[in-house]
Amino acid sequence: MEFAEYFPVWDKLTPSQQQALAGAAALRTVKKGTVLHNGGADCIGFLLVHTGQLRVYILSDEGREVTLYRLFPRDLCLLSASCILRGLQYDVTIEAEKDTELWQIPAQRYKQLMEESAPVANYTNEVMAARFSDVMWLIEQILWKSFDKRLASFLLEESTLENSTTLKTTHETIGHHLGSPREVVTRMLRYFQDEGLVKLSRGTVELLDPARLQTLAEG
Repeated sequence: MEFAEYFPVWDKLTPSQQQALAGAAALRTVKKGTVLHNGGADCIGFLLVHTGQLRVYILSDEGREVTLYRLFPRDLCLLSASCILRGLQYDVTIEAEKDTELWQIPAQRYKQLMEESAPVANYTNEVMAARFSDVMWLIEQILWKSFDKRLASFLLEESTLENSTTLKTTHETIGHHLGSPREVVTRMLRYFQDEGLVKLSRGTVELLDPARLQTLAEG
């Protein structure tokens, strides 16, 4: 069964636990742009990514977004089931950033498994710690790093994810990821263009000098 290959501690479960988990996990396909989870009261269960990409972000009262982290194949999303994780209740939004196939595991079924299986509990704690580290890294970036460095880092990360130096994205989308107004992104991208780092066209940012962008990102 393919699910077994994507759940890291599958081999440490008993046959009955494997059967119960596999029977409870529902495979879903969602289109790019689908909002899977919105707010702390929405408890849809744990999400295990098969293919595609999810984005986890927070939204201010003024409508400004900032990406906390992304989820890729074999990543487990915890915040979609934060209702059963004591002390872990945050109003985040989880959106499909690409067409995505994932398993949705009911929250209570997974909670029961955590209580029965030390390996599952340990794995879940490791995932939680990794996500906490991601958020702490983001906070450090926002507090201590200038916007030009953050933007350079983001462009390089996107280039790596898409395996291309030509990024199909908008200034507004970049602003959503970085928690900055579109106008700020546009000004900085135009500065990058004047410096020969990127080339801008409608809906596209082309990286002309990744090496200099890397130097800028590293400060």
